[in-house]
Amino acid sequence: MSLKERFTALCLPFIEDRHLISRLWQEIETQYSGKGRYYHNLFHLENMFQELEGVKNVMKEFVTVSFSVFYHDVIYDASSKSNEEKSALYATERLGKLGVHQTIISKTSAQILATKQHQKSDDNDTNYLLDADLSILGKEWPLYLEYTRQIRKEYSIYPDFLYKPGRKKVLKHFLELESIFKTDYFKEKYEFQAKENIAAEISMLS
Repeated sequence: MSLKERFTALCLPFIEDRHLISRLWQEIETQYSGKGRYYHNLFHLENMFQELEGVKNVMKEFVTVSFSVFYHDVIYDASSKSNEEKSALYATERLGKLGVHQTIISKTSAQILATKQHQKSDDNDTNYLLDADLSILGKEWPLYLEYTRQIRKEYSIYPDFLYKPGRKKVLKHFLELESIFKTDYFKEKYEFQAKENIAAEISMLS
């Protein structure tokens, strides 16, 4: 299923206006295909949905998580510290247009905001979302290395003497967590490799 088909199927239970659904999809596609989107793009969304496929049957509200995937990086500016807040507001406004229930809108907003700090949540659906978002960290080394290059391109406005210390701080934060992944499913799948990858990247940045 393509992302467009997935988004359409997600929206149709709430509204029959296919023109509106198509317009909102076009917005998402345009945002994630923007200049400078080397990692936080449509491929990132596809990967997240692939990762969540194995656990969607144990989630309470896969519909909510799906909306969160589509909108969690809809606003992305490497020089901004408020991308998640802006993305949550953007999602709230768009889902309101679709006639989505307010409880789903509120949970979607909260899940998007949770991707800012990546702290373990009391809501396990949110933990699955966060783990899918970070799944790249535990992929085999060539894929991880390509991810690091893509992130560097996204932050190309910063010279190495600014980028490297900032990146190292982020990576060290992950290693200091009790575990990078919040759910048993993703922990077993990616935790060991993620720590290996991150340690290797830190040594490359030194």
